[in-house]
Amino acid sequence: MPNADLPILVVDDARFSGAVITRTLKSAGYKDVRTANSAIAGLEALENRAVSVLIADWLMPEMDGLELAGRVRQLDEATNHFTYIILLTAKEGTKVLAHAFDNGVDDFINKSVMNQQLLPRVYAADRLAGIQNRLLKENQLLIESNQRLKKNNLLDPLTGLGNLQYAVRRLDDAMQHAESRGGAACFLLITIDNYNELKRMHDKQILRQIIVAVGRRLRQLVRPLDIVSRISTDEFAVITHQDDIQHCNAATYRRIYDALNVKAIKTSKGFISIKAAMCMSAADSATSFPKPEKMISVTKHQINQARNTGRLMVIKWRPTKKTDD
Repeated sequence: MPNADLPILVVDDARFSGAVITRTLKSAGYKDVRTANSAIAGLEALENRAVSVLIADWLMPEMDGLELAGRVRQLDEATNHFTYIILLTAKEGTKVLAHAFDNGVDDFINKSVMNQQLLPRVYAADRLAGIQNRLLKENQLLIESNQRLKKNNLLDPLTGLGNLQYAVRRLDDAMQHAESRGGAACFLLITIDNYNELKRMHDKQILRQIIVAVGRRLRQLVRPLDIVSRISTDEFAVITHQDDIQHCNAATYRRIYDALNVKAIKTSKGFISIKAAMCMSAADSATSFPKPEKMISVTKHQINQARNTGRLMVIKWRPTKKTDD
């Protein structure tokens, strides 16, 4: 049985097609179905009230479904919500669909078989969106609980992420893990380069929204076991373990750099762009492991070079030279 209260938005510039989809959904028992005849109107509807499932045509004037998906993901990020996005398309081919998946689309329905696929896909979307939003709420409750506790002064009170002290401990853990089980410990430093400029242009509330959004975005971009910390006002850190130190390279983490520098942050004052610089240090048993504080200090020292070159700097730790007694 369908979830009758599932909020759905249908965005299609072809009124007849949108009406057919809406009629099909309502006939199946869905009561909360809204429609919009353009992507811009769809965004306005989502700003007013979120939905669990968005069904949109890929090809639309002014803004197509792919760009709409990107804007919806920014809105989701700002509101700590998940919208399951289904695009209607006549396009085929692995590369085309893979590109769309990379841009935040969750599923497709080919227009030629829409009558057969629409309801089964919406049933699946209902389950997945419900699970994702439940996890987001539980995680938010956990963050709020952590913020209240501030246990052992290891948490950043604004984002709920670990602070510098927490990052030092977890980097030490990562080095011990790599030393005993192999692989490499990686420390990735991210700075918001235009923070002072943003501080001059916006009030504290907007700055807080930006910082929280950056923290959320980083959590979405890294693997589940990777550690994200806010180690100072405008600095974040990612601590990760790689099976091989060769994987600690710019190509591996380029998507994080691009996601921060290309996609604007959604705030109550609109979309705001940030500029991020990134520098990474990596060590394994072959290079020896420095003290966590030393690795953090050296990485911070090199961030200026990353800033000046506009590249993700990578520091491979040098082997320790043995001296004769």
